Amino acid sequence: MNTLVLVFHPHLHDGSRINRTLAETAAATPGVTVRDEYAIYPDFHIDAEAEQEALLAADRVVWQFPMYWYSSPALLKQWEDTVLRHGWAYGTGGDKLHSKELMAAVSVGGSSDKYRHDGEFGVIVPELLKPLEATAKHIGMTWLEPFTIHGTLKVTDEELDEAARRYAALLTA
Repeated sequence: MNTLVLVFHPHLHDGSRINRTLAETAAATPGVTVRDEYAIYPDFHIDAEAEQEALLAADRVVWQFPMYWYSSPALLKQWEDTVLRHGWAYGTGGDKLHSKELMAAVSVGGSSDKYRHDGEFGVIVPELLKPLEATAKHIGMTWLEPFTIHGTLKVTDEELDEAARRYAALLTA
């Protein structure tokens, strides 16, 4: 299985211990290709054809990103708008991603107890990812259970190592 990890973090190498570690783990995993989208497109001018070519080579696609205000970073939305074109990803003739898998790998600053229906935010992370799940279904992809790491500001090195091991296993499962 070929897995494509698209990392959407604006400060991957100079401010993200969690996403950087997960991206490095993914890149070291056989059968996994990692693309740092903010490094490739710092100006948000996305090359749709290059992204589509990368998608076509993959069986599984992972959108890896930090949760920003209960959503994804802006470049992921721009990427969706640019790459997932009518006639390519959906609509008449838009079947290029059918039967491929899509997973979100999300880092969340708040602890897991805050992301409960009876928690501070009153919502669980999978509910916040519903727009991405709906996108997957609309373009004919199989939505996989998200990989989530909570409390990123307080994660110990040991906890991060364990999360990275779980992530690598999911990428190739």
